[in-house]
Amino acid sequence: QEVKIFRALILGELERGQSQFQALCFVTRLHRNEIIPSESMAKLRQKNPRTVRQAEEVRGLEHLSMDVAVNFSKGAQLSSHLHNVCAEAKEAIYTREEDVKFWLEKGVDGSMFEVLPQGSAVPGLRRCRQCGERWRPCVCSYSLSIEWYPCMLKYCKSRDAAGRVSSYKCGIRSCQKGYTFDYYVPQKQLCLWDEET
Repeated sequence: QEVKIFRALILGELERGQSQFQALCFVTRLHRNEIIPSESMAKLRQKNPRTVRQAEEVRGLEHLSMDVAVNFSKGAQLSSHLHNVCAEAKEAIYTREEDVKFWLEKGVDGSMFEVLPQGSAVPGLRRCRQCGERWRPCVCSYSLSIEWYPCMLKYCKSRDAAGRVSSYKCGIRSCQKGYTFDYYVPQKQLCLWDEET
Protein backbone atom coordinates (compact mmCIF):
# COMPACT_ATOMS: atom_id res chain seq x y z
CA GLN A 1 0.00 0.00 0.00
CA GLU A 2 3.09 2.25 -0.17
CA VAL A 3 3.27 2.83 3.60
CA LYS A 4 6.06 4.29 5.74
CA ILE A 5 5.91 3.78 9.55
CA PHE A 6 7.87 5.73 12.18
CA ARG A 7 7.88 4.45 15.76
CA ALA A 8 9.09 6.54 18.67
CA LEU A 9 9.63 5.25 22.21
CA ILE A 10 9.86 8.05 24.76
CA LEU A 11 11.28 7.05 28.13
CA GLY A 12 9.43 8.23 31.23
CA GLU A 13 10.99 10.90 33.42
CA LEU A 14 11.34 9.46 36.93
CA GLU A 15 11.43 12.90 38.58
CA ARG A 16 7.93 13.50 37.17
CA GLY A 17 6.63 10.18 38.48
CA GLN A 18 6.66 8.53 35.04
CA SER A 19 7.97 4.99 35.34
CA GLN A 20 6.64 3.76 31.99
CA PHE A 21 7.65 4.64 28.44
CA GLN A 22 5.31 6.21 25.90
CA ALA A 23 5.08 4.89 22.33
CA LEU A 24 3.98 6.81 19.24
CA CYS A 25 3.50 5.66 15.65
CA PHE A 26 3.34 7.96 12.63
CA VAL A 27 2.16 6.41 9.36
CA THR A 28 2.61 8.22 6.05
CA ARG A 29 2.58 7.43 2.37
CA LEU A 30 5.86 6.10 0.97
CA HIS A 31 6.56 7.81 -2.37
CA ARG A 32 8.37 6.08 -5.19
CA ASN A 33 12.16 6.62 -5.26
CA GLU A 34 12.15 7.77 -1.61
CA ILE A 35 14.16 4.73 -0.55
CA ILE A 36 15.93 2.16 -2.70
CA PRO A 37 14.26 -1.22 -3.35
CA SER A 38 15.17 -3.99 -0.90
CA GLU A 39 16.25 -6.25 -3.80
CA SER A 40 18.95 -3.72 -4.70
CA MET A 41 20.11 -3.55 -1.08
CA ALA A 42 20.42 -7.34 -0.95
CA LYS A 43 22.60 -7.40 -4.08
CA LEU A 44 24.89 -4.55 -3.04
CA ARG A 45 26.78 -5.93 -0.07
CA GLN A 46 28.23 -3.39 2.34
CA LYS A 47 31.95 -3.39 3.03
CA ASN A 48 32.88 -2.93 6.72
CA PRO A 49 29.31 -3.36 8.07
CA ARG A 50 30.31 -2.32 11.63
CA THR A 51 31.52 1.12 10.53
CA VAL A 52 29.57 4.11 11.89
CA ARG A 53 28.48 5.91 8.74
CA GLN A 54 27.91 9.56 7.95
CA ALA A 55 25.13 10.47 5.51
CA GLU A 56 26.38 11.82 2.17
CA GLU A 57 23.33 14.02 1.67
CA VAL A 58 21.27 15.94 4.23
CA ARG A 59 17.67 16.27 3.13
CA GLY A 60 15.57 19.09 4.58
CA LEU A 61 13.28 18.96 7.61
CA GLU A 62 9.73 17.82 6.82
CA HIS A 63 6.92 19.25 8.98
CA LEU A 64 3.83 17.00 9.00
CA SER A 65 0.42 17.71 10.50
CA MET A 66 -0.97 14.35 11.64
CA ASP A 67 -4.70 15.04 11.77
CA VAL A 68 -6.13 11.48 11.65
CA ALA A 69 -5.93 8.58 14.15
CA VAL A 70 -5.52 4.98 12.91
CA ASN A 71 -7.41 2.10 14.57
CA PHE A 72 -4.76 -0.45 15.59
CA SER A 73 -7.04 -3.53 15.29
CA LYS A 74 -7.97 -2.65 11.68
CA GLY A 75 -4.54 -1.34 10.66
CA ALA A 76 -3.21 -4.62 9.25
CA GLN A 77 -4.89 -3.98 5.91
CA LEU A 78 -2.89 -0.74 5.63
CA SER A 79 0.39 -2.57 6.33
CA SER A 80 1.14 -6.06 7.62
CA HIS A 81 3.98 -4.50 9.69
CA LEU A 82 1.69 -2.18 11.67
CA HIS A 83 0.78 -4.86 14.28
CA ASN A 84 4.42 -5.58 15.13
CA VAL A 85 5.87 -2.10 14.86
CA CYS A 86 3.04 -0.22 16.63
CA ALA A 87 2.02 -2.82 19.25
CA GLU A 88 3.00 -0.54 22.16
CA ALA A 89 1.33 2.51 20.55
CA LYS A 90 -2.19 1.11 20.08
CA GLU A 91 -3.85 4.37 21.17
CA ALA A 92 -1.30 6.66 19.51
CA ILE A 93 -1.11 5.87 15.78
CA TYR A 94 -1.40 8.96 13.58
CA THR A 95 -1.55 9.76 9.87
CA ARG A 96 -2.51 12.63 7.55
CA GLU A 97 -5.78 13.31 5.77
CA GLU A 98 -4.02 13.60 2.40
CA ASP A 99 -2.46 10.14 2.85
CA VAL A 100 -5.86 8.69 3.89
CA LYS A 101 -7.40 10.00 0.64
CA PHE A 102 -4.67 8.22 -1.35
CA TRP A 103 -5.19 4.91 0.51
CA LEU A 104 -9.01 5.12 0.21
CA GLU A 105 -8.60 5.38 -3.58
CA LYS A 106 -6.52 2.18 -3.38
CA GLY A 107 -9.48 0.41 -1.71
CA VAL A 108 -8.50 0.52 1.99
CA ASP A 109 -11.44 0.40 4.45
CA GLY A 110 -12.11 3.93 5.71
CA SER A 111 -13.51 2.76 9.06
CA MET A 112 -9.96 2.39 10.43
CA PHE A 113 -9.48 6.18 10.32
CA GLU A 114 -10.83 8.80 12.73
CA VAL A 115 -10.36 12.51 12.02
CA LEU A 116 -8.90 14.22 15.10
CA PRO A 117 -10.19 17.57 16.45
CA GLN A 118 -8.71 20.54 14.60
CA GLY A 119 -7.85 23.98 15.94
CA SER A 120 -10.91 25.56 14.31
CA ALA A 121 -13.27 22.95 15.80
CA VAL A 122 -11.95 23.22 19.37
CA PRO A 123 -12.05 26.78 20.75
CA GLY A 124 -8.87 27.66 22.63
CA LEU A 125 -6.89 24.66 21.31
CA ARG A 126 -3.25 25.67 21.66
CA ARG A 127 0.15 24.10 21.21
CA CYS A 128 1.08 21.97 24.23
CA ARG A 129 4.20 24.05 24.92
CA GLN A 130 1.94 27.10 25.43
CA CYS A 131 -0.70 25.26 27.46
CA GLY A 132 -0.37 25.66 31.23
CA GLU A 133 -2.78 22.97 32.47
CA ARG A 134 -1.79 19.29 32.25
CA TRP A 135 -5.36 18.03 31.69
CA ARG A 136 -6.28 20.31 28.77
CA PRO A 137 -6.28 19.11 25.14
CA CYS A 138 -3.54 20.60 22.95
CA VAL A 139 -1.47 20.12 19.79
CA CYS A 140 1.67 18.14 20.57
CA SER A 141 4.88 18.31 18.55
CA TYR A 142 7.43 15.50 18.27
CA SER A 143 10.66 15.67 16.25
CA LEU A 144 12.97 12.89 15.14
CA SER A 145 15.92 12.54 12.81
CA ILE A 146 16.95 9.55 10.71
CA GLU A 147 20.72 9.89 10.68
CA TRP A 148 21.45 7.38 7.91
CA TYR A 149 19.28 5.53 5.41
CA PRO A 150 19.81 4.21 1.86
CA CYS A 151 18.07 6.77 -0.36
CA MET A 152 19.46 6.24 -3.87
CA LEU A 153 21.59 3.91 -5.94
CA LYS A 154 25.01 5.04 -7.13
CA TYR A 155 25.98 4.48 -10.73
CA CYS A 156 29.56 4.20 -11.99
CA LYS A 157 30.75 4.50 -15.58
CA SER A 158 32.92 2.02 -17.43
CA ARG A 159 34.43 2.04 -20.92
CA ASP A 160 34.60 -1.07 -23.11
CA ALA A 161 37.38 -1.97 -25.59
CA ALA A 162 35.68 0.03 -28.36
CA GLY A 163 35.54 3.11 -26.10
CA ARG A 164 31.76 3.04 -25.49
CA VAL A 165 30.72 4.32 -22.06
CA SER A 166 28.15 2.37 -20.04
CA SER A 167 26.92 2.79 -16.48
CA TYR A 168 26.33 0.13 -13.84
CA LYS A 169 25.04 0.01 -10.22
CA CYS A 170 28.02 0.25 -7.93
CA GLY A 171 26.79 1.31 -4.51
CA ILE A 172 24.23 3.01 -2.31
CA ARG A 173 23.93 6.74 -1.61
CA SER A 174 22.97 7.54 1.97
CA CYS A 175 20.81 10.39 3.28
CA GLN A 176 19.86 12.03 6.57
CA LYS A 177 16.39 13.49 7.13
CA GLY A 178 14.51 15.16 9.97
CA TYR A 179 10.77 15.12 10.68
CA THR A 180 8.49 17.11 12.98
CA PHE A 181 5.03 15.68 13.63
CA ASP A 182 2.17 17.78 15.04
CA TYR A 183 -0.86 15.92 16.42
CA TYR A 184 -3.82 16.37 18.80
CA VAL A 185 -3.66 14.97 22.35
CA PRO A 186 -6.68 14.93 24.72
CA GLN A 187 -4.46 16.19 27.59
CA LYS A 188 -1.07 17.86 27.87
CA GLN A 189 -0.02 15.06 30.26
CA LEU A 190 0.62 12.94 27.11
CA CYS A 191 3.08 15.49 25.71
CA LEU A 192 5.34 16.56 28.57
CA TRP A 193 8.51 16.75 26.45
CA ASP A 194 7.01 19.56 24.34
CA GLU A 195 7.54 22.45 26.75
CA GLU A 196 9.03 25.88 26.37
CA THR A 197 12.63 25.94 27.56
